[in-house]
Amino acid sequence: MQEHERLRALRRPTATVAVVVAYVSGVFMAAMDQHIVNVALPTLSRTFDASIASVDWTVLGYVLSLAAFIPASGWIGDRVGTKRTFLAALAIFTVSSAACGAAQSLGELIAARVCQGVGGGLLVPAGTAMLFRAYPPERRARLTRTVLLPIIIAPASAPIIGGVFTQDASWRWVFLVNVPIGVLVFAFCAVTLVEHREATRGGFDLVGFLLGGGGLALVLYALNEGSVRGWGSAPIIVSGLLGVATLVTFARSEYRSANPLLNLRLLHDRLFRATNVVFVLTGGAFLGTLYLTPIFLQEVAGYTPIGSGSTTFMEAVGVAVASQSVGRLYPLLGPRRMAAAGAFLLAALLLCFQFVDAGTNPWLVRGLMFCVGAANSAPFLAVQTAMFTAIPAADIGHASAIYNTARQASVAIIVAILSAIVASVAGPRVAAFHGAYLALVAIAALGGVAAIRLVRTRDAAATMMVGR
Repeated sequence: MQEHERLRALRRPTATVAVVVAYVSGVFMAAMDQHIVNVALPTLSRTFDASIASVDWTVLGYVLSLAAFIPASGWIGDRVGTKRTFLAALAIFTVSSAACGAAQSLGELIAARVCQGVGGGLLVPAGTAMLFRAYPPERRARLTRTVLLPIIIAPASAPIIGGVFTQDASWRWVFLVNVPIGVLVFAFCAVTLVEHREATRGGFDLVGFLLGGGGLALVLYALNEGSVRGWGSAPIIVSGLLGVATLVTFARSEYRSANPLLNLRLLHDRLFRATNVVFVLTGGAFLGTLYLTPIFLQEVAGYTPIGSGSTTFMEAVGVAVASQSVGRLYPLLGPRRMAAAGAFLLAALLLCFQFVDAGTNPWLVRGLMFCVGAANSAPFLAVQTAMFTAIPAADIGHASAIYNTARQASVAIIVAILSAIVASVAGPRVAAFHGAYLALVAIAALGGVAAIRLVRTRDAAATMMVGR
C-alpha cells in the first residue's frame, strides 16, 4: 500500500510534467556539452598555446569522469533519493559549466570539465529513472514521442552552435550556454519534483565503484585515444585490456552480490536485454553518423564548420517530422517490427553515402540526412517505449544505470571503429569515409537482425494498450 501511494505521488500531473522537464533538460545539456566542445578544440589550442593532444583532455577528462559515475548512479539515486541526486548533479554540472567558461588556464579548464563529468554521470541516469517511474507502460509510447526531438536536437545542433560561438563570439560561450538553462531548470525542479527513495541494504560498495567506474573509464580512454596514439601503442593496449579485465571482475562481483552497486541480474529480463542490444546497434549507428558526417563534409566536400553542422542538423528535422506519425504506429506494429523496419531503412539510407562526394549537390545531402533522421525515429521510439516494460519500479534506477552505461560505451566503440577505418584506408580521402559509412550500414543492419531475432512483441504488450 505504501509503495502504491508513492507511485501515485510520482504520477500526479505536476510531477509528471516536472520529470519530463528534468529528463529532457538533463539529456539536452549533457549531450550538447559532450558534442559542442569538439568544434572549439582548435581555438582552445591557440588560446592556451597548447597542442591538440593536450587540449583534447578537455574532452577526455569529461568522458572519463562521466564513465566513473554512471555505473553507481542507480544505487546513489535509490539511497539518496532521485530528486536530491538529480538536483545535486544539475548543480555540479551548472557550476562546473560556469567554471569552464571562466577558466584562465588549460589546467583550470580540464579540472572544471572533470567536475562537469561527475554531474553528467549522475544527471541523465537520475532523470531516466524518474521518467520511467512516473509513466506506466501504457503511457510510454506517447511519452517517447514527446521527449525524442529534444534528445536528438542537442547532438545535431551542437556543431552549429559551437561553430557560431567559436567563430563569431568567444569559446567561453561554448561552456556558458548551459548555465542559464541549468539555473532555470534547477529552480523549477526544486519546487515541482517529488522525492523517491528505495530501500537499500548495506553501505556503499567502494570496491564495486572503483571496479565499475575505473574499468569503464579505462576502456573509454583506450577507445578515445586509440586513433590518436595508435592502436598498437603500449598505453592503449594496456589500458584497454586492463579495463576489460576490470569490467569482467566487476560484473562477476556484482552478479553474485546480495547488495550490488549495479544490479546486473536485471539483464535476465528478455525484453530489457534485447532492447538494450538493439539500441546499442541502431542508436550507435545514428550517433556515429552525427559524428562522421560533419568531418566528411568538411574534409572531402569543403564545407565550412557551420555549413556542415547545418547540413547534419537536417537529421533532427527528419526526426521532428517523422516522430509524431511514426510513433502512432507503435500500438499497431509493436517494438519488434517497428525497430526492425527502421533499422533496415536506416542501413539502406546510409548505403547511399557511397555515392556522395565533393561534387554532390548540397541539397541532396541535406535530403539524405533528413531521411536518416526520419528512419532513426522508428527504432528509437520502439526501443525507448518497450525497454523498461517488465522492470519493477524499485529497480528502475539500476536499469537506467545499465542502459546509460551501454549507451555511453556503444558510442565510444562505434566512434573508435569509424576513426580507425578513416585513418587506415589507403587511397583517396573519400574512399576512407565511404569505408566508414559501410561500417555504419553493417551496424544498422545488425540492429535490424537483432530486433527480429531477440525482441518479442508479446513481452511489450502492456506498452501497446493505449493507441493514439
